[in-house]
Amino acid sequence: MAKKSKTVFVCQECGYESTQWMGKCICGAWNSFVEEKVMPASGEDVRSRSREGAKPAQLSQVGTEHYERIDTGIGELNRVLGGGMVKGSLTLISGEPGIGKSTIIIQTAANIAAKGVPVLYVSGEESEEQIKLRADRVCKEIPDTLYVLAETNMENVETACENIKPAFLIIDSIQTLYSSQLDSAPGSVSQVRMCGSQLMKIGKTKNMPVFIVAHVTKSGDLAGPKTVEHMVDCVLNFSGERDQEFRVIRSYKNRFGTTSEIGAFTMEAAGLKEVKDISATFLETREEMSEGSVTAAIYEGSRPVMFEIQALVSPANVGFARRTSVGIDNSRLNMILAVMEKIAGLPLMNQDVYVNVVGGLRPDGTSTDLAAALAIYSSYKRAVPAKRTLAVGEVGLTGDLRSVQNAEKIAKEAARLGYEKIIMPKRNADKIGASIGACRIISAKNIQEAFEAFTS
Repeated sequence: MAKKSKTVFVCQECGYESTQWMGKCICGAWNSFVEEKVMPASGEDVRSRSREGAKPAQLSQVGTEHYERIDTGIGELNRVLGGGMVKGSLTLISGEPGIGKSTIIIQTAANIAAKGVPVLYVSGEESEEQIKLRADRVCKEIPDTLYVLAETNMENVETACENIKPAFLIIDSIQTLYSSQLDSAPGSVSQVRMCGSQLMKIGKTKNMPVFIVAHVTKSGDLAGPKTVEHMVDCVLNFSGERDQEFRVIRSYKNRFGTTSEIGAFTMEAAGLKEVKDISATFLETREEMSEGSVTAAIYEGSRPVMFEIQALVSPANVGFARRTSVGIDNSRLNMILAVMEKIAGLPLMNQDVYVNVVGGLRPDGTSTDLAAALAIYSSYKRAVPAKRTLAVGEVGLTGDLRSVQNAEKIAKEAARLGYEKIIMPKRNADKIGASIGACRIISAKNIQEAFEAFTS
């Protein structure tokens, strides 16, 4: 007797399934449930293993497998992936529209296809002619082994993979795919989850890497159920300001490498170009010793990144004073201003404060606290340092400066770039010493000492 399909209600926010419609989901979202029909699985469950194969292995006797990696031909992408793409891995790449996702994957596809292996680019959003136009613009030469398929049906994609047996598969994007096994529309929770499972099966069984492009929500998070993020081996995010050339690709999950690496690119007419020296790119237009400007630094993966933080402090004319920040969390800025008022005695209550990270970078962590505070201090006091100065450190609520990681590596990079003075927490300075080459290390216990060292 044939099994009948059943109707379930699925939350579009978290993927929670219920047999009845609910106004509020367990994740807290209201009116997020949609009705979907689930078809019964046909045939034998391919996910289950035979009973003979269910034999536990001694962990001490399991050998460490050497994962063979594929060179993408793009050094910055290789860095973020941990040295290249691993065969059989699934990589999810996301980013806002127009940020450069399709550009970087067509460049990667052309580089791998140039080695003489077949590569399949599946697009559900663009026609084959549109992809060809982009490839003509960003690729020096289009290899004969690069195949394109404008398709949204998952079963047809599987058939195409069987026909040409690609060494690399690209899906752009997973929200446009649908499986005939489900009645729901493409992009729904059930369809995204089903197509993700089928792509994982294709990649693992055929031992080929798969790139999956995913949409993002208005808040910048990945659209669709979290199940897909847990399923894939690597999650990459492409970020940057659309009106600026600089782009950053960051790994938020990587089973075959670190999640602290970033790759830097600039968007040009001929596609994405790698940025080898990020610090020089951010600081190339920096005016020396300008008012309200301080150089900050963070350590990303295996390299330090220097960038400029600017601040503007001006009297508030009417109403409450404004606090605006770009690149720095606004709540963090309010905390720094409160410490400067309470501990350092700066009357900023009636001052408008604007803080900006130059270049569109959005640094994580708290190592930029001191640089932001010094930039505000410099603008308010109209103070300019006598020497090229860099600042790193976390500002505590008591006004003390907390140590940051990799301060020694940051100091060495600052000395290489010609900085003459580095202000940092005392704990970091004690480990490094009084100087690195011609660069002097200034130790500061609290924010008052940092202000004094800034102008001395």
